[in-house]
Order: sequence, then C-alpha cells, then structure tokens
Amino acid sequence: MTGAGDATVAAVVVLAALAALAAAGTGRARGTEEERGNRTAGRREVTYDGRALILDGARRMLFSGDMHYPRSTPEMWPDLIAKAKKGGLDVIQTYVFWNAHEPVQGQYNFEGRYDLVKFIREIHAQGLYVSLRLGPFVESEWKYGGLPFWLRGIPNITFRCDNEAFKIENEYKLVEAAFHSKGPPYVRWAAAMAVNLQTGVPWMMCKQDDAPDPIINTCNGLICGETFLGPNSPNKPALWTENWTSRYPVYGQDRRSRSAADLAFAVALFILRKKGSFVNYYMYHGGTNFGRFASSYVTTSYYDGAPLDEYGLIWQPTWAHLRELHAAVKQSAEPLLWGAYSNHSFGQQQEGHVFATESECVAFLVNFDKHKISTIQFGEEVFQLAPKSISILSQCRELIFQTGKINAQHGLRTAQVVQSINHVDRWKFFKEPIPTVPSKMSHVGNQLHEHLSTTKDETDYLWYLSAHNYKRNGNGQLVLNVEAYAHILHAFINDDYVGSVHGSHDKPGNIVLKAPISLREGRNSISLLCVMVGSPDSGAYMERRTFGVRRASIKRRQQKSHSVGIEHWKNQVGLSGETNKIYTSEGSSHAEWSTIDKSMHLPLIWYKTTFDTPWGNDPVTLNLSSMGKGEVWINGESIGRYWVSFKTPSGQPSQSLYHIPRYFLKTGENLLVLMEEIGGDPRQITVNTMSVTRIYSSVSETSTPSLLSREKHPAIHLRCQKGKHITDIEFASYGNSHEDCIESGKNCHGSCHAEMSEFVVKNACLGRRKCVVPVRAPKFGGDPCPGIEKSLSVVAICG
Repeated sequence: MTGAGDATVAAVVVLAALAALAAAGTGRARGTEEERGNRTAGRREVTYDGRALILDGARRMLFSGDMHYPRSTPEMWPDLIAKAKKGGLDVIQTYVFWNAHEPVQGQYNFEGRYDLVKFIREIHAQGLYVSLRLGPFVESEWKYGGLPFWLRGIPNITFRCDNEAFKIENEYKLVEAAFHSKGPPYVRWAAAMAVNLQTGVPWMMCKQDDAPDPIINTCNGLICGETFLGPNSPNKPALWTENWTSRYPVYGQDRRSRSAADLAFAVALFILRKKGSFVNYYMYHGGTNFGRFASSYVTTSYYDGAPLDEYGLIWQPTWAHLRELHAAVKQSAEPLLWGAYSNHSFGQQQEGHVFATESECVAFLVNFDKHKISTIQFGEEVFQLAPKSISILSQCRELIFQTGKINAQHGLRTAQVVQSINHVDRWKFFKEPIPTVPSKMSHVGNQLHEHLSTTKDETDYLWYLSAHNYKRNGNGQLVLNVEAYAHILHAFINDDYVGSVHGSHDKPGNIVLKAPISLREGRNSISLLCVMVGSPDSGAYMERRTFGVRRASIKRRQQKSHSVGIEHWKNQVGLSGETNKIYTSEGSSHAEWSTIDKSMHLPLIWYKTTFDTPWGNDPVTLNLSSMGKGEVWINGESIGRYWVSFKTPSGQPSQSLYHIPRYFLKTGENLLVLMEEIGGDPRQITVNTMSVTRIYSSVSETSTPSLLSREKHPAIHLRCQKGKHITDIEFASYGNSHEDCIESGKNCHGSCHAEMSEFVVKNACLGRRKCVVPVRAPKFGGDPCPGIEKSLSVVAICG
C-alpha cells in the first residue's frame, strides 16, 4: 500500500512556498519583495504536543482526506473540496507527483491537472488546511512511485538509499532493512534535511518507528487503533496518515470494499485507544489514473468505493455515516484533547474509555464481539452495544453515535446508456503494422534489450524482432517458446498472430509463452510485442528492476530447442499509431482509416468514431465490456488503459466503465479512438451517464437522532444528488418491514404496517431534492402495533 512521507499541515504556509515554486517552473513572475512578504504574512502558527497538532495556540481534533489533483480535473476540484468539507473534513491531503511536474529534467509542468498551486488555493479558499506529502517518492500506485524516469540516467545513483545522488523518501521502513547499515543514517539525514528547511510547520514520517525528533512517526493501515505502537516520544501526538477506505483495485481481482460501520469503528478505536487526534482517509476521493500513470496492473479507476466515488458522487452510506462520526467526536473535542483518561473492563470483549475535564466528559463503550449484542451498565444507565461497535456518550451519559448502527441513506449508482455507437458505418479502423523490416529498427545488437531502458517508459510497447531461416527436417508440431519479464507478451510469425500470455499482480515476474506455430521454408519473421501495464511503484533498488524478453526458442514437441538467431534481435519502440498520434484530431486526419466491416475481434487494431456530448451534468463514462485490452482517448486526451478481458475470480472484468471528465468533451461531436491489442467488438461500446437513481433508508424509532439535524427525534433523511429530485416513492412503511429486501424495492411489509406510511412520505418528499420524515407514531396516525419496535423504511427514486 501507499504511505505518507514527510507531510506539512498548514495550507497557508504551503501555499506561499509552492506559488513561488510553480512560478519559477512555468516562467511566471515570482512577484516583488513586497508581494512575497504579503504572502508569508498570512502564515498561521502550527506546532504540536503529546496530544494533538496545535494551530494558533489551540489543540485541534482534525479529520483529513486524500485527494490527488492529477487524478481529477481542475473543474472538479471545487465541488470535491466542498463535499469533503460538508462531510466534516478539516484537511485535504495530497502527494506531490514529481514525474508529472518534471517529466524531462529541467522542464516543468504546473498546468491543468498538475496545477498544484491552484488546487491548494481552492482548498484554502474553502477554509480547509493541507497536509502536503512532498515525497518526492510517493508510491501511491503511481508509475515509478512518482520518480521521473530520467533519474535512472544519473551516474552512481541508488534509489532510496544514503548516497549523494539521491536523498528523498517516503514510507521508508518497508525497505530500510534491504539497505543494511545505510538505512538508519538515511532516515536521520532525511529528518534533518526536512527540519532545516524551516517551513514553520511540523513534519511527519509514516511507518517509521525510529523517526528522530522532532519528526512525528505516524501510522498507515486498516486498524491503526490495534496495530500502531504509538508515538516514539511522549511529546508527539498520535496521527493516522492513511486509513484505507477500501483497497486499490488491480486487473484480475474482484473489488474489495469496506463497510461504513467498519471504517467508523476503526476511527473511534484509534481515538480512544491511542488518543488519536488526526485521522486521514486514504482515499477520500480516489479519482482516475489518466493516461499511463497507473502502476503495475493497477486499474484506471482508483478507490472508487471512497466516500466520494471516482466521479465525485457521494458514496452512501459511507460519506454520511462518517460525517455523523466526525460531528460526534468534535462535539467532545475538549475532553478528548485536554481531559484525563481512564478505562474500564465490562467483560472479555467489552471495554469502556473515558476522557474527562472538570466540566466535560465523553465515554466510548466498545463491543468487540462480532456476533452478539452486549448489554452493559455504565453509570446509572444500561446500554445495548451492537456487535462490533463503539457507542459514544456525550457527558458520559447521552448516547450520540453508534458506529455499528447505520441511519444514513444508502444509494444505488447506475450507468444509464445515452448513446449506442452500434452502426458499422460510424466506425473506422487502422491496422497497426507488424514491424518486420530490420533496416529502420532503432536498436540493434547481440542482446535482448531491457524494456524500460529502451522505451524510457514513454510507451507501454516494445517490439523484439528477428528472422529465422527454416529448413524442413522431419514431422511434428513446431512450438515457439518465449520467456519474458513483462506483463503481457504478443507473438506474431510472418505477420500472423500466434498467441499471447500475461502475468498478474499477485505473481509478478517471468511469463512464458508456448504457442504452436507453422513456418514456411526459408526466411520467417518473428515479431514479439512486449507490453507493460504500468511500471513498478515501490521496493528497494527500483533502478535495478529489469523487464523485457529474456530468451526465445523454437522446437518440435518432445525435441531439443533451437535458438532463434539471438544475435540478430532488433527493436522498435512503441506503435506506429502512437508515433503518428492518430488518437488526436490532426494525427487521425493523416492515417489511412478503413470501414470497419469484418475487422472486429482482431489484435492490434486502432478504432475511431465520434459521439455527441451527453446532455446535463451527470458524470460520463464509456462501457468497454465488449473490448479486450488497450488504451482509449477522447479528443486526444487519454482516459487510461482498459483490460476488460482479464476476468476476476468471479468471472467479471475488474473494470468495464471508464470515466470521461466533462472537461475533456466538446460541444457537439467528440473524437473517440481506441488501441485494441487483443480483439473486441467496438460496436457494442456505449456512452453512459452515472447517477444515483435509487436511494433508500431504514431508521428505527429507538435510533439516536442525528447531531446534524434540527429534528430532535429519529428521522429519515433523503437527498438526491445535485440536479435531481425525488420523482417516486417505491416503498414506504412505518412498522416492522423486512429490511433484507428494501434495497430491491420489493413489497417488504411485515406483520406491522401503518397504512398512512406512503401518503406521509410522498407528501413530505415528492418533487423535492431532499426531505426529512420523523420516525414518530403520531406522524403516521398512531401506533399500528403497540409493544413492537418499529422503523420507517423508504425507497425513493431520484430523477
């Protein structure tokens, strides 16, 4: 997983420093001495003690969330930040991606998605702070861990080690042992370098138990309330820099989500057990790995199950449940940050934690039992603790939040087809030529060249080309054997496709192709296409990692192999279509496109068509479930790699929907170009819009009222996404409806049901974007079944 390296906290300080950095990099004026003085005058003092980060002299309980500016667009930033703030966040955390800002040594890019200064200014304008993870090694499932590839050309360099050519770091503890005696001194050097910059804000190192003073060691993981050893000094606060909201998806694996209840439990446990005062969600909004920036086997969609999904839509109930948690914790900030601490045991799996000052008190009651409700007496009250849950008591007596009780609405996201591009005459194709002529090859030698060194990581593709003179001698099937350190390998004999093989995220390393072939008498061309699906993002000695074809042979079955003239191997970097940029409007106009006709399901085919921009503001996606593997461009902008043919254990693609930011679209027609490696049917591609069309919730009459509502009673809170309103109530019941079928909208009436339920809910909600319905018997004409605990359950349609 990813990890936090050195991180600053105060947005205003970072803003001034990076504004100057970006101006220097892009040629903009640095400003007068007076202007620079005005920028620094707005700095806020940030320090820390053993309980918390201290802002302007006051300890703060801070909730933070990772958003990475290159994984969205500037047009999305204001809305994402506003939703994060409304969700109860105080801080936005982001890496700085060196290889995005300096792709060529000495040439800087702080424009568009890479305008870090604009991103930070927007955060500051909305009243939030920034935790800046400078790295500049970041990991982050980002190609080469954020390091620019040109670093490999610096003499005597060793990545992530104590040497003069390279001293920058992040999450170092995972590789420190690999560098033996050079590891610890490097940590001390990195800490001293950071402190000597005199930024005026604290620095953090995550997963670095030996972080020297004054650097704060922090935790990354799923359950830091259980795994974190704590600060390595009593003068440092407990900070959680990565609370994983799900797990990043990779091709070939099913998505692994994390429930809102589990997330909330982990946060509360960290606060009460470790006296945690800073929790950062990784990710709060994951976004999209545009272009070729995803690391090895990582999908284009990144942390789609975060509180804000890939498209920036609110992911329910996670977003709202965490929002309630944040409100409950902040309501008790005084005893948490200044109070005396005590703990209590109520059994083998039940415990209590109390923080109290002279005037304020907060208690956390914990039930670790995953299966049973636990009833305990605390003070003068008796509390029922749900399985694996934590209850928060304001003033140590009033229940204000339960991590295991989800009162927030749920939402079902749907992809609505708005355009089907299914007419043959709307598609054109260009067949990628299979290179065989050696005279124009860029690399010639008596060895098989290493993939990344040859391509400079500017393309996924490297051709290995050779010729084999064949003399018929006996019978039996010929077999081509190729070994490669690569992600995918395609093989062609005399321009004919003979087979492919690919690896996986869990089994990186050598892949072996064994393909039956036919050779003609005399000269035969052998063309091997070595493909990388992202470059490595972590590990020790990254500069020594090698990829590419290692050996090749041809043999008859059951007979000894014969070398394929290895001394004559030559290379071509990239594809012809890439070189000529046929994915752009200008490049496309110079390519010889043909009518699609019967060209489907063939390897190495470029496809192009046009589509209209969908009406409205809903996020736009392409459904590529009919394709194989490749990359897709919209108006010349790459929206990432796709690999729908690599099925998961459940038989589904890891990702079939690919986000098109509306900023990439034009008014009217848009150019769509795909490079298909394996074979697919583009006529089945559809343009979709994403929205949450069905929302549902079930709240008990004994539930805790929301701290964020004016209602003093439990209530249903329903809200459609921006631009939509409630058009129908599919189901409504005040009674004991069957909750396990509510999501589907079926008739879920139980033995107890108030006949006025549907009328009351429709009257309160139809035609509105949001509505609140109290869960009280008088609201529904009286108690339909005295003595039975009742809930209000509603399924609504947004349109």
